Amino acid sequence: MIIQENISLKPYNTFGIDVNAKYFISVSSISELQHVLVNNKGIKKLIIGGGSNILFTEDIEGLVIHLNTKGIKLRSTGDTTVVVSVAAGENWHDFVLWSLKNDFGGVENLSLIPGNVGTAPIQNIGAYGVELKDIFDSCEAIDLATGNIKTFLKSECDFGYRESIFKNKLKNKYIILNVNLRLSIDNHGIKTNYGTISNELQKNNITNPTIQDVSEAIINIRTSKLPDPKLIGNSGSFFKNPVVSKETFKLLKLNFSDIPSYEVSNKLVKIPAGWLIEKAGFKGKRFGSYGVHRKQALVLVNYGGAKGNDIKNLAYLIQDTILKIFRISLELEVNIIETI
Repeated sequence: MIIQENISLKPYNTFGIDVNAKYFISVSSISELQHVLVNNKGIKKLIIGGGSNILFTEDIEGLVIHLNTKGIKLRSTGDTTVVVSVAAGENWHDFVLWSLKNDFGGVENLSLIPGNVGTAPIQNIGAYGVELKDIFDSCEAIDLATGNIKTFLKSECDFGYRESIFKNKLKNKYIILNVNLRLSIDNHGIKTNYGTISNELQKNNITNPTIQDVSEAIINIRTSKLPDPKLIGNSGSFFKNPVVSKETFKLLKLNFSDIPSYEVSNKLVKIPAGWLIEKAGFKGKRFGSYGVHRKQALVLVNYGGAKGNDIKNLAYLIQDTILKIFRISLELEVNIIETI
């Protein structure tokens, strides 16, 4: 286990941005991680996993630690649920497929989300009416300052829409080691009423879907709209869907009669950010080596050779434009890494 110098991070981020890490190491166990932390206390650190939710804008002067731990095991079994412990370095979709193979329900709507398991709680990943918090039990994380390992229960994680305590109050203070998820054994509570899941199932003449059917439908939907990062550099949805009051939405409806929404509560609605970006004229717009995806306006893409700052500036331009047209502030979902 040797720290390498001047290593390209292009293979370690789904945007395919070519920046260098002054120091780099990949760890495959908790003991290796602890060893690295203890022996490199005086240097700034950046922890990366699958690299699916980051945008590098310049070379990293500190130590980049690639968390590559593996392992999936049953932590406990009850009458209706199991708790599965998953190492942070496991690929999220591979874990979903493992769950489906074992007929464990709860993650099927989260199929094909890029990235590793360790970053899932940070973002409180979600798709098609399900969020990680819906199945989250707890996680173990290591304190970067002390090296102590702490268990965080669901109630301690401050989960919100693409938010958690690890993204805010405890940002850069802990590294998630394992994620424990509570999955159903039977009576899965299948959710098909979000987006076009029902249409996809009907297209395949499926009237009584299994969790495997729902997963396959979502995979088909996502692959039809979203670019494969192995072919076109991207980080999935770059922006969060904004949530506004119903009063604000009514005012928007006066000027934009076709604006869509999803009810969040009695007082709030969610507006698809992709619709706003498309309405502003950005969908499919290309700026040389980078741009906005032609099928999904939420996705910014690197066609090859783009700089991180190119994509960052495009994101800021989109934010400014949406604010001017709709008076809505779009929040970024992707973490922009300026420097460490």
